[in-house]
Amino acid sequence: MSTEELIKQIHKKKSFLCIGLDVDLEKIPTYLLSEEDPIFTFNKAIIDATHQFAVAYKPNTAFYEACGIAGWKALQKTVDYLHDTYPEIYTIADAKRGDIGNTSRMYAKTFLQDMGFDSVTVAPYMGKDSVEPFLEFQNRHTILLALTSNQGAFDFQTKKIDGLEMYKQVLKTSKTWKNSQNLMYVVGATKAEYLKEIREIVPDSFLLVPGVGAQGGKLEEVCKYGMNKDVGLLVNSARKIIYASDSSNFAEIAGAKAESFQQQMAEELEQL
Repeated sequence: MSTEELIKQIHKKKSFLCIGLDVDLEKIPTYLLSEEDPIFTFNKAIIDATHQFAVAYKPNTAFYEACGIAGWKALQKTVDYLHDTYPEIYTIADAKRGDIGNTSRMYAKTFLQDMGFDSVTVAPYMGKDSVEPFLEFQNRHTILLALTSNQGAFDFQTKKIDGLEMYKQVLKTSKTWKNSQNLMYVVGATKAEYLKEIREIVPDSFLLVPGVGAQGGKLEEVCKYGMNKDVGLLVNSARKIIYASDSSNFAEIAGAKAESFQQQMAEELEQL
């Protein structure tokens, strides 16, 4: 999916909601565990109940890798189901990869070609030769970790190098890489006060913003400081939606939570 197509869907649905499909078998309704593929069964129910309110889904691959081959199969089935049933949906592999060139090339092939994701999250620590292999794919995006929502982000990301914070170094340097137009960036909602300065460096790029909801980030602040003329935001919520209930009507309740987010986003879009 191209950036233009994503923007079109945001305005059509009046939503920039991304739903994290971080499936923990200890948290899903217990009756699903008797299913042949409980992960996919859970995902399918969540997707069917929430797709009209969301423009993107973001499976965190760690939750699938932890289940071995069965988890990988469930992940592939989930992506295939999204593309086949709801082709307007943007898909993100939250894999946080980042290694030397040849290894990154294989990671990029895995997620952006073989599995068919629209985008993948990547760590920038090893520099451009670890990221550029991902950027080679046309109409695919590489979502670079810039300023994350966890407490440990302050260990390195905000430390200054030659007078400039490391996350700003990442943003500025990444713009010089080949095919940098295919970059998006992760900025945690709990760091909303930093968004104004981030927008001065990457005014036109999309930002994937986790941390709204369970982690305490405020949607209003994210929009105030992070929204650009094309919206430029994908705000992610996982636990607040997918684990809103563990009862038999969990999907219906998840749908109601997603609709609540969408309605708040529609109000923010009216002010754009």
